[in-house]
Amino acid sequence: MAKAKRIKQEPIILITNDDGITAPGIINLVEAVKDLGKVVVVAPDKPQSGMGHAITIGSPLRLHAFHQFPGIEAYQCTGTPVDCVKLAVDKVLHRKPDLCLSGINHGANHSINVIYSGTMSAAMEAGIESIPSIGFSLMDYSIEADFTAARVYARKITQQVLSKKQDKHMVLNVNIPAVPQEHIKGIKICRQAYAKYQEDFMERQDPHGRRYYWLTGEFMNFDKGKDTDVWALNNNYVSVVPVQFDLTNYVLKSKLEKSWKH
Repeated sequence: MAKAKRIKQEPIILITNDDGITAPGIINLVEAVKDLGKVVVVAPDKPQSGMGHAITIGSPLRLHAFHQFPGIEAYQCTGTPVDCVKLAVDKVLHRKPDLCLSGINHGANHSINVIYSGTMSAAMEAGIESIPSIGFSLMDYSIEADFTAARVYARKITQQVLSKKQDKHMVLNVNIPAVPQEHIKGIKICRQAYAKYQEDFMERQDPHGRRYYWLTGEFMNFDKGKDTDVWALNNNYVSVVPVQFDLTNYVLKSKLEKSWKH
């Protein structure tokens, strides 16, 4: 007697972001992958850029149905990007999705930005929860940014990840240069560049004469390697950096184990 064929289930894809559920980036991401699985959107109800891995513990969270994605179950959340992932798994899906996508962020999340990024923290939270995840960012902060190329590469990379079983803690940080699609040379697997912001606080006065400060800064790349995300983006490649939530410095750990007195 022939064995019954197992019917392959449609993957469940959770989509979130940090720019808010009405941002063009998340609308373009949904459009890019909506036919690759059952898409469910849970995203902040307002911009949450720079929130990092913040969670809400001092006030209640609320979820409201959002009906702007035709045929797709979607909710806006009063919390952070990380809150969105936690609530989606526990209260919306009642199970772990097969993949979590975060973005498409308006602006860079290369190099040190991964530490501060709400987009990447949502992806990282999924990884912590044993859900393979990808954070997508376009190197254009404008609300009128052209997401044509970003849609194409978000779809390509999502298809690649869905094509075979991935490590359950896989987290990819994907950045897309803000150039026309025909100028993008392809995809490069990279390491995170050593770079940071040279920060400054502009001091001003409000109408009542009270001082306030506005954070500014200049991006400084100290890494001249040609295998970094900054190099790839500067040379019109889409950068893909595998990242992890284990922050242990294993090289230093090994040195300290040999050199420190116990």
